[in-house]
Amino acid sequence: MPLPTLFISHGAPNLVLGSSPARTFLETLSEQFERPRAIVIASAHFETSGVSVVADPAPDMIYDFRGFEEELYRMRYPAPGDPVLAGDILELLSRAELNPKQVETRGFDHGSWSPLMLAFPDAQIPVVQVSIDPERDAAWHMAVGAALAQLRSDNVLVIGSGHITHNLRAFFMRCKDAELDQNIGPWVDSFTNWFEQALTTGDRDALSDWQRRAPFASENHPTPEHLMPLFFALGAAGTNAEARRVHASRQMGFFAYDSYMFH
Repeated sequence: MPLPTLFISHGAPNLVLGSSPARTFLETLSEQFERPRAIVIASAHFETSGVSVVADPAPDMIYDFRGFEEELYRMRYPAPGDPVLAGDILELLSRAELNPKQVETRGFDHGSWSPLMLAFPDAQIPVVQVSIDPERDAAWHMAVGAALAQLRSDNVLVIGSGHITHNLRAFFMRCKDAELDQNIGPWVDSFTNWFEQALTTGDRDALSDWQRRAPFASENHPTPEHLMPLFFALGAAGTNAEARRVHASRQMGFFAYDSYMFH
């Protein structure tokens, strides 16, 4: 049976340190499906023009954050890369006329290593990274994922790692602005509920037009990069995929950790 694909809301890098429902979810995630032979992950923090694929056989670490606990800057996720699989992915994307580029060397950013460290802590499964392009829309990212859909039948787990809501300015301003503090919860509720409805009913037309149709779209995503991995994962699940929200929790009432599994 083919593996599912996943969209994970990866949180801040210190998710790996504290106790939280989102951390518990990630720690038990791998119990829900067969152990994959490899992982393909598209992180919101790996942005390129067009789509790129990392062929690095031994990715290092990228600490793409500031002001967090010192312990985080010493963490390592020593999973190997898989240049052969990267070559297969490049071929699939080329066949789909997506003009991919190969990246020879790139480490794991926190959108990759922090959730993988919790879900697959032994770091033995090879990982290949695929980029997102914040200048491209949801339909384009679904097409990138769709080009890789056959990997599921080869025991490869495809993950999109982003966030269902991502407005850091609002997150940090909420306690200083009474009106924002009052409105921010309803923004998130309306937005995440709309996405659950659109995903579980398979309304890809609405999803492709999320910036116009989803309520409070710009309030939850002033920039779109953290939502694009969701569309990548959805596309990789195939045309008739069914969606299931497998986790939903909040940080400070606003930062939503909704995650989805697509079959």
